Amino acid sequence: MSDQAPLSRLDLNLLVSLDALLTERSVTRAAERLHLSQPALSASLARLRTHFNDPILARTGNSYELTPLASRLSEHTAAALDAARRVFESQAEWDPSQSTREFAIYGSDYSLATTGRRLASLAAGRAPGVRFRFMVHNQQIVEDAVNRLRGADGLLMPHGFLTDLPYTDLFTDTWVIIAADDNPAIGDAVTLDDIARQPWVFTYQSRSAFTSATRQIQQLGIEPRVEAVVESFLALPMFIAGTDRLALVQAGLAAYARGTGGIRVHEPPFDATPIHNAMWWHPVHRRDPEHEWLRTLAVEAVSGLHHEAA
Repeated sequence: MSDQAPLSRLDLNLLVSLDALLTERSVTRAAERLHLSQPALSASLARLRTHFNDPILARTGNSYELTPLASRLSEHTAAALDAARRVFESQAEWDPSQSTREFAIYGSDYSLATTGRRLASLAAGRAPGVRFRFMVHNQQIVEDAVNRLRGADGLLMPHGFLTDLPYTDLFTDTWVIIAADDNPAIGDAVTLDDIARQPWVFTYQSRSAFTSATRQIQQLGIEPRVEAVVESFLALPMFIAGTDRLALVQAGLAAYARGTGGIRVHEPPFDATPIHNAMWWHPVHRRDPEHEWLRTLAVEAVSGLHHEAA
């Protein structure tokens, strides 16, 4: 038998207390957040310390710091609490027009600027009480997607980075190259020699974080000279205007890039691999009617995006 206490013997209210303590790192502030007395929350902390055989909060001078165990717990507690909340908020019949559910979705700023804003706009007309929490992902979230998606509703990301998770296909985009409109080194079209000669701004540059187009450039035998790495597609034009740098952005952001001023958009001098955008989600949502509504709405929201990107 397991040495761990059965779940039925645990007080799940302790999960709420733990989340507040890990977030606030103070018994006083955590108690205020939960509208509890300080002695009541101190009692919960004592029970948590007994359960984990760990102080959870360790005093350092006039403040508290999380113990190493508590730091690890903080990565899972919020997701666990959110998952528990979803269980008890589930309804036998769900009417989106009456719902106040919040959907949490990760994505790059490109995904949020394209799919996210259209999804929120479409939902506002059909389910005015539904809320969205859009969060910019990072490398750690993508690498731990299976666990992160237990407490979130989706991750907007192209194919090629995730496996073994269900997904809903959204729209197809492609890549363009942006350059300053006063860059004297670039003519009417960008050439492979330009790609090899000019400095670059990349959005991601690591073994597990990259774009398909930058990988293609390397596969052509060209190692771009990268002057800066900016983990934001929307910020790229500001690092290009008035410089001799080049950058790759999705065609869906071409109009935005031009609109920032001082930018020209060029077709790449190679057959860039298309971007097949999708929303990835955890199998726990497979039979969730609310999540099914979200997935269907997302597809409808971006139904014309591939035409806009052309």
